[in-house]
Amino acid sequence: MRVGRVGRPHGLDGAFVVEEASKDARRFAVGACVVVAGEQATVVLSRRVGRGRPAIKLDRPVERGAELLVPRADLPPPDEGSFYVSDLVGLEAVDEGGGRLGVVADVLPGVANDVLELDSGLLLPLVEDCVVAVDLDAGRIEIAPGFAGDR
Repeated sequence: MRVGRVGRPHGLDGAFVVEEASKDARRFAVGACVVVAGEQATVVLSRRVGRGRPAIKLDRPVERGAELLVPRADLPPPDEGSFYVSDLVGLEAVDEGGGRLGVVADVLPGVANDVLELDSGLLLPLVEDCVVAVDLDAGRIEIAPGFAGDR
């Protein structure tokens, strides 16, 4: 699961700002492990910089723009009614009658709420009024009437 991306350098000690950082600060604590370009790396320095963003240094050099990942098995189970983005990406979104709206391509962060981005171009608010049910086993998300427009 993605927890951030290698951003611009910060300081002269090899640290970099973590872009699109996980809100879980433990992911960037000294001693935490991440996977970068298929190889494990360990956080050896961690600090907060402007606007509280994390800046870290890993035990090996990494390229700017590289994704910082953690294995799904290392993550705690989500709270009831909550899901990891990776759980939702790939699920088929259907309307109340079972009509296909598209497949979840991404979950975009929003100001008031996150947004489901479907491969059909449809954007749906990730709120209880819109998302009636999430069935991970069936690979489906049911969307309430009125949110999919004229589809």
